Amino acid sequence: MKVKLMNSDGRLLQDFLPLVEGQVGMYCCGPTVYNYAHIGNMRAYTFEDILRRTLEYAGYKVNHVMNVTDVGHLTGDGDDGEDKMIKSAREQGMTVWDIAQHFTDAFFKDSERLNIKRPLQVCKATDHIQDMIDMIKTLEDKGFTYVADGNVYFNTANFPEYGRMANLENQDLQHGARVAVDENKKNYTDFVLWFTNSKFETQAMTWDSPWGKGYPGWHIECSAMSCKYLGPHFDIHCGGVDHIPIHHTNEIAQSEAANSCKWVNYWLHNEFILMKSGKMSKSKGGFITLQDLLHKGYDPLDYRYFLLGGHYRSQLVFSWESLDASRSARESLVRKIQVMKKDGAVPDLQALSEEAKRVLNDFQDHMAADLNTPRALADIWSLLKNRGLTASEKLTLILDMDRILGLKLNEVSDEVAGEEEMTGSLDEEINQLIQERQEARKNKDFSRSDEIRDQLLKQGIQIIDAPGGPKWKKN
Repeated sequence: MKVKLMNSDGRLLQDFLPLVEGQVGMYCCGPTVYNYAHIGNMRAYTFEDILRRTLEYAGYKVNHVMNVTDVGHLTGDGDDGEDKMIKSAREQGMTVWDIAQHFTDAFFKDSERLNIKRPLQVCKATDHIQDMIDMIKTLEDKGFTYVADGNVYFNTANFPEYGRMANLENQDLQHGARVAVDENKKNYTDFVLWFTNSKFETQAMTWDSPWGKGYPGWHIECSAMSCKYLGPHFDIHCGGVDHIPIHHTNEIAQSEAANSCKWVNYWLHNEFILMKSGKMSKSKGGFITLQDLLHKGYDPLDYRYFLLGGHYRSQLVFSWESLDASRSARESLVRKIQVMKKDGAVPDLQALSEEAKRVLNDFQDHMAADLNTPRALADIWSLLKNRGLTASEKLTLILDMDRILGLKLNEVSDEVAGEEEMTGSLDEEINQLIQERQEARKNKDFSRSDEIRDQLLKQGIQIIDAPGGPKWKKN
């Protein structure tokens, strides 16, 4: 299985060739733990999980490293705005340290619910301050820094390839258009490596450094920690597309300047989840969390299935109707697997027919071609209709494909749960509520539809929107 990846550094689809045969070093930008991750954030980590699973499926040993930003991070990528950790601690009535731990635990709980594999190395920024200081000292010794008003800046003029991946040299950037104006900067693209002159009267998280008591800039943490665990040159770095013009551009500059070599071979970036109002954002409020989906009766894997339906490099519009469709499709798939298992189908990857091998090869080709998950899902539904395959082969193929897709299909039992409840009778009041909800959905009154769903849940009735109309079961 030969994997091809779209490299953001050059915008080219390239054969994946690891630095060390059979091994992959992969660094992923992790959460800033000042609030709950929203479902848009979780798209990035699900995409990275699919990438890791694909590489492992292809036979690679993946050293997956992810940071946790538990140092106060400003609300803007360009060293501007309010400190997110302090802001959240003030609003929650907690210390910044308690805030960081609380939301770190919540993030990994959501990741587990989505069946996202935990990185092999999770590195907290607060545990690696000395590594950041050491890298800044190296940059200082090599002439890439200057101090202004107590803060240490990276001098982008001394790094000729600055902005290579973001193609900044071909953009007509005006002073102040890219980031907030900082009069201490020699160049408007310069950025802070270490703050000693904080913008805030009381900065909770500070450490001693050669430049005075202070705290690191955001960009330096990823460079310092990735190099610590993966070395100065490694295979893959992932993150959201919003990181390209500033965060990842600054990471490349400081890492390659410090180490005097190419830093990352393949850059992969996922697109946004959009709402009707635009990009989902924690800083703007009004976002949807995975817990919100659970409160509405969805399984976390319904959302994972929804994400698989869009290519990671394409924007994906979230709506409750599309999530309902994903839930119906996933539950239908689960029921088909239950029936196959109940009928005695036995998985056996070593006894596939030529037709089964062809189907599996098609799936592998689609996943190897830059993680084409929409085509992979289509492959599953196509094989279920394939009369040239036995039930045993169908089950074998689906469970093997799920090693990448991660829908926990291997955990499906042969018991068709809840079918009796779905066909039972309801009292007149609940029937009327179900009908009212259907009418609300028809009129696109989704606020009322959600209100009725929640009302029914409180009465122990879960509504499942299926292609043939709503079904229900008692919780």
